Amino acid sequence: MNATIRLAEQRDVPGILEIYTPFILHTAVTFEEIVPDQESFWERIRGIMDELPFLVCDIDGHIAGYAYASEYRHRASYRWTKEVSVYVHPDFHRKKVAYALYTSLHEMVRYQGIANLLAIITMPNEPSVAFHEYFGYHKCGEFSKVGFKLNQWQQVGWFELFIQDETQTPKQQILRLSEIIELPAFQEAVQKGLDKLNL
Repeated sequence: MNATIRLAEQRDVPGILEIYTPFILHTAVTFEEIVPDQESFWERIRGIMDELPFLVCDIDGHIAGYAYASEYRHRASYRWTKEVSVYVHPDFHRKKVAYALYTSLHEMVRYQGIANLLAIITMPNEPSVAFHEYFGYHKCGEFSKVGFKLNQWQQVGWFELFIQDETQTPKQQILRLSEIIELPAFQEAVQKGLDKLNL
């Protein structure tokens, strides 16, 4: 099998939505309720990549999974904290696609200067909790009845991972994605992720 981890492109949108759509329609993993059209979803991805990585794992020409970091809140002092998400196509389970994507994503945003990552998990979801705890995330809170989907109130757990030296002042200016994609650190992050795949 040939695999690559790279930034998402417009041609990837159908494959990404193939993964995401069942989560929208049949689960409370995401609180999104309506499947976005391809054009608006690509605009969403482009908006994310103005600053942060939106990665896909391509295996033999198929989108096996994707992961991204996104804005947490807009107040200035939150700028070192981002939300992260990862989704995997069911045909590629047990190949450590999520591990690979998160490995690359974490390395990239750390280099950019991001300090704190938040994963927001609809509870209960033991596989997702175990996956995030493997990476060192720890639960920092839980909201009850915060969303209503599938005819019931949903509760959400918050998990965080600090990826910088907390004794040091963070970078005043976070590097934009465009500032790192040509650097060796970017390709090193890709390779670290690829090394995690189990193909």
